[in-house]
Amino acid sequence: MTATPLITISPDELRFHFELEKQTFCDLKVLNNTENYVAFKVKTTSPKKYFVRPNTGVIHPWDSCIIRVTLQAQREYPPDMQCKDKFLLQSTIVGPNTDVDDLPANTFNKDSGNSIEDLKLRVAYITPSSPEEALR
Repeated sequence: MTATPLITISPDELRFHFELEKQTFCDLKVLNNTENYVAFKVKTTSPKKYFVRPNTGVIHPWDSCIIRVTLQAQREYPPDMQCKDKFLLQSTIVGPNTDVDDLPANTFNKDSGNSIEDLKLRVAYITPSSPEEALR
């Protein structure tokens, strides 16, 4: 039997409507599936390209929060509109009533002794004229 993950996220892929010179965003809903307080941290392979708020936080038991991931305005289209950027959402159980400002710097280090769950997210770019858009 597999244990229930600490958190679930929706959607499970970041989809950005890509337009040149325009900033766009995607909201992620993060749900705490446990009776524990869960801290999270968002990492990306392209930190200069995205703005993530909040990028760390603590979610109360059975609660949820919204993380807004903003794609900065881009000056050119990526090759074939493919995006190789990835996001990692790490989570770990923390003590009751822990505030995000109280998290030790090594909370998400593998050698901290904390049990850390990793959720990987892919990024997809959608153009207003793409076939997927025509189906909506």
